[in-house]
Amino acid sequence: MKKQSKNKKKKKLTSLLLLCFLTIIMISISTYAWFTANRTVTISSLDVNVTASSGLQVSVDAYNWKTVITNADINTADTVYTGAVNQVPTVLKPVSTAGTFATSGKLAMFSGTVIDDAGDFKLTAAALTDTKGNGVDAGDYIVFDLFLKNDSQNPVDLYLSSESGVVNKTGSLDRGLKNAARVAFVVEGNALSSDPAGAQGKTTTDTNNVYIWEPNFDVHTANGVAAAFSTYEITTTETGAGIIAYEGVKAPIASPGVKLKDANSTDGGTYASSFQAITPKYVTPAKYSEIAVGDDYLEIFELASGITKIRIYMWVEGQDVDCENNASGTDISFNVQFTLNKTK
Repeated sequence: MKKQSKNKKKKKLTSLLLLCFLTIIMISISTYAWFTANRTVTISSLDVNVTASSGLQVSVDAYNWKTVITNADINTADTVYTGAVNQVPTVLKPVSTAGTFATSGKLAMFSGTVIDDAGDFKLTAAALTDTKGNGVDAGDYIVFDLFLKNDSQNPVDLYLSSESGVVNKTGSLDRGLKNAARVAFVVEGNALSSDPAGAQGKTTTDTNNVYIWEPNFDVHTANGVAAAFSTYEITTTETGAGIIAYEGVKAPIASPGVKLKDANSTDGGTYASSFQAITPKYVTPAKYSEIAVGDDYLEIFELASGITKIRIYMWVEGQDVDCENNASGTDISFNVQFTLNKTK
């Protein structure tokens, strides 16, 4: 009986280890702060690593399935996946989105410029387009396609493990820009495991398939707290803060622009229709990595049987109160780890 019990425990542990890590993505980026700063800082390193577990496989093209995906795989996905428009810049600039679509499958993203008009800071915004490439001039935000294959006959639940978050890069001065970071998972669609070409062609215009994640929602720097009040007339605290409502840009804003404190769908006047209130589908605290053993991970979405195409966006949200000039010139790392295991 003791031997049988030991075998059961060993089998259970092996199963948990195999299922523990589906995907790990780590991207270290340097940025400059929201619209009023003009500094550009290149990154010292950029690493993208994706690891799959038993029963699930990962690919950048839906044909070649691997256990580990690298930055090089993402940048060369178009060798097989001719429709790939993966954009991996070495510099991030503040942008904004309301989670709506520019075209099928692609989010509407906007860059912004702020000018000082007799003491009033006014925002104008221009539409951006996902552009294939990597390097300094490859765009203002990160976006790439990922394919996940669920070989089981049933859907499985996907969780965001406590290894996930946006942190200050080791050795870089923490100026709080990580608190303005966002990640979006756009579930484009699903195809049979025998139909990789069909999976490649999946796109969506359903905003219900857009899952925006806001990490570090509960912390701000002293400068972020001050900017929240002086720019947006919002009162918050450095630690233990509540979720701050914000509005993403969803349409261009022409000159002379709109005052930053009025940059929303209520006070925007002529440009009120250029903004939309955002409620992230997931939020995690700055200390999400310290959740106690036994606490449930954050459930994100269900992965159907077959091949699921997911378009992943990573950016610095310009409409976030922490995206202010004092946060300029720092390095941050995006870490995303999916797991099938509900708890640690």
